[in-house]
Amino acid sequence: MADNKPLEVQEKKELVGKGEKTVPARYYMPNTDIRETEDALLVVMEVPGVDRQNIDIKVEEDTLRIEARIDYSKYEGMEPLYTEYNVGHFTRQFALSHMIDQQQIGASLNDGVLTLTLKKVQQAQPRRIEIN
Repeated sequence: MADNKPLEVQEKKELVGKGEKTVPARYYMPNTDIRETEDALLVVMEVPGVDRQNIDIKVEEDTLRIEARIDYSKYEGMEPLYTEYNVGHFTRQFALSHMIDQQQIGASLNDGVLTLTLKKVQQAQPRRIEIN
């Protein structure tokens, strides 16, 4: 059941990078919700202004890494009267448990919302045991 809380402006959290960068750009941590179903985890994150071809999703060494890059040319010459957040790329990473089937991760993008479906391995899915 959804709460009837009023909408509030949330601060965009800038990631503080470790080490040196070769590309001068700001990266932000996208607002993310994770929920569990019987057979999967659903990771839903906000990446406004990002095009499908500018999203990289990789799994390396049990880590799911998402990078979504903004096309800055869309913002050239724009002089907004008021802004609530700065424009920048998004990045997030998650450690994957042994319960996730790394070969069955799916992704979709719709209106600036990236949804990842992380299927559970067969053994991790709940099942009913019949009594003989």
